[in-house]
Amino acid sequence: MSVLKQIKRPVEKEMAEFEAYFNKTMRSEIPLLKIILNYIFRRKGKQMRPLLVFLTARLNGEITEATFIAATFIELLHTASLVHDDVVDDASERRGALSINALWNSKIAVLVGDYLLSKGMLISVEKNRFDMLEIVSDAVRLMSEGELLQLQKARKFNLKEEDYFKIIRSKTAALLSACTACGARSVSEDPETIQMMKDFGENIGIAFQIRDDLLDYDGKGMTGKTAGNDIKERKITLPLIHALEQTTYMKKRHILGIVKNRKKTKAEINEVINFVSENNGMEYAEFKMNLYRDKALAILDSYPDSDVKESLKEFVSYTTSRQN
Repeated sequence: MSVLKQIKRPVEKEMAEFEAYFNKTMRSEIPLLKIILNYIFRRKGKQMRPLLVFLTARLNGEITEATFIAATFIELLHTASLVHDDVVDDASERRGALSINALWNSKIAVLVGDYLLSKGMLISVEKNRFDMLEIVSDAVRLMSEGELLQLQKARKFNLKEEDYFKIIRSKTAALLSACTACGARSVSEDPETIQMMKDFGENIGIAFQIRDDLLDYDGKGMTGKTAGNDIKERKITLPLIHALEQTTYMKKRHILGIVKNRKKTKAEINEVINFVSENNGMEYAEFKMNLYRDKALAILDSYPDSDVKESLKEFVSYTTSRQN
């Protein structure tokens, strides 16, 4: 049994029901939109975010229709953000398939992303879940701010560690903390429980992103991107930030010169990867990732033992040990 299948077990039935529930919201009478939504639905990913909503809800109470609303809203927001990200990054592929902007064009992709976002907001309004609308709207704000901060810093190649954490806290962790906060909110009104679950999701999100950035340097597993892809795309992440802080001014200038260059040889990319490895960039990033992983696990420790708690512990471990 795959790790994700095992993690899903306590909410297997709900996840199967969610698929039909979500599919219903993805219907449209506009022919072009119908084709695009069908394309998006057919190549859905691992659905880790809805899974996190259901597991967090079950940890804190009994799953209700509100949990399905939360999972649908989150998945619509996540899908919208991926469509918009591909436009921002000018990416032609997503999960090994052509992106919406590559198959159609950027104008259509932006409008489809907007449509998905508005669908999520409408669902929460129709069901009178303004509490969830507030949580998710705050996540959208943070995600946009994080993307803009990254674009601003990327131009100058002067990303510091505190900037990196600010960006990933906004870009990646905000959505995962919205998952766990909405999951808790769907079954509980206790502000302390909701905040604790929000913190839980944020810690998972930060650890998840650091793992993603590490995969680009260690080149293990089927990451969906070749090792050195971030370097090729002139992205500065935690392993490189730390390595640059450990070296001389001249070496730093040389390495940044390679990263800034739009056209790099394979040898130059390997030089940067080796530089990061030699200056403990990967060990440091792994250390930081494990700190956030342990913070998430410590929150779970305040709950009594159960199959749901066990699944969430496995979820946390999976995010920090995955090979893709």
